[in-house]
Amino acid sequence: MAQPARAVVIGGGIGGLTVAVALHRSGRQVTVLERARSLEPVGAAISLAPNALRALDVIGLGDTIRDLAAWQGDGGLRTPSGRWLSRSSAAAAQRRFGGPLVLLHRATLIDHLAALLPDGTVRTACEATLADPGDARRPARVTTPDGELEADLVVGADGIDSAVRRTLFPEHPGPVYSGFTTWRVVIPVPGARFASHETWGRGRIWGTHPLKDGRVYAYAAAVTPAGGRGPDERAELLRRYGDWHDPIPAVLAAARPEDVLRHDVYHLAEPLPAYHRGRVALLGDAAHAMPPTLGQGGNQAIEDAIVLALSLAPGSAGTGGAPIADDLAGYSAARLPRTTAIARQAVRVARLNMTRNRAVMAVRNTAVAALSLAGPALVLRGFDGIADWRPPRPPYASVEANEADAGTR
Repeated sequence: MAQPARAVVIGGGIGGLTVAVALHRSGRQVTVLERARSLEPVGAAISLAPNALRALDVIGLGDTIRDLAAWQGDGGLRTPSGRWLSRSSAAAAQRRFGGPLVLLHRATLIDHLAALLPDGTVRTACEATLADPGDARRPARVTTPDGELEADLVVGADGIDSAVRRTLFPEHPGPVYSGFTTWRVVIPVPGARFASHETWGRGRIWGTHPLKDGRVYAYAAAVTPAGGRGPDERAELLRRYGDWHDPIPAVLAAARPEDVLRHDVYHLAEPLPAYHRGRVALLGDAAHAMPPTLGQGGNQAIEDAIVLALSLAPGSAGTGGAPIADDLAGYSAARLPRTTAIARQAVRVARLNMTRNRAVMAVRNTAVAALSLAGPALVLRGFDGIADWRPPRPPYASVEANEADAGTR
């Protein structure tokens, strides 16, 4: 009996675990190598749009995550004084894109993904190095502290500073600073009542959103030089946002300094020539890191993972001449144009909502308000062509997704 094809995934984040689950479900033997000591993710919350939820349907997880949706009423864009520029609603988003927007803690998603993998699949505290990308005649090789692994397929899901990417494309310039830093907190805020919103100021933004578990997810971003981390980031948030509209002061009052995460934002300004080489494929931030202004970084990693798994013909990851190179070329062809376009859109949105030019701000705010009066809120229109994406092959696990797909054919 032929042995199942072996896949090694370098990186145990959202994209890495999603592709591991998808490959496992297709009958492949999968090993995930994660350098951190645990799968507890660095970060706070993640917003999953209908495109990512449909991708999760393929591995049977979509409806479980949909049940965690907390946004039920109005939301939209505001100014620091509290004036609404644009309003939207969960119902409008569902009508427009065929599904909800779900905000949840990254740890929750990681836990759900990891639970779908057999015991022993994930090796933590395991630093992995791509030694050889392989080709049609020989397997790829990955070096670990416990020895070398041979694989019919290696997936580089090792983030924005991907060592796998550097090995495959040593001439690529790598990530560049996006011009702003971000802060994030996930905390209980007793008594806080508010509509989900994002607020645009001068070179600064703030967002406040409820989670299903009763906590509040808040994020902020500001144009500032890289590397400006201070000893008390809560005090920095108070200085920058303490006089903005409710519930921002209440969130800051409830936060402790240790609750605040700060990260400078980097992205890949120059697209890669491909998302594969030899027997190795890249996904997520390793392939197309983008600013978080569309909330699509993790969503696109999930899309990548599902498309990659679906791109592999049964048995194509073997070393007996099966055309895995053709499959991986198909994956690159399917993903590179879409993710490049979304990454560029995220950069354009960052320039607009992080502008420091007062005249540009005035024109922007007036245009947003006028466009919202004329039709669906700008925050929803910005997801056209993104949130309505569907995996390449139905049926999906979700009954709702199946019915929506049938209605489009």
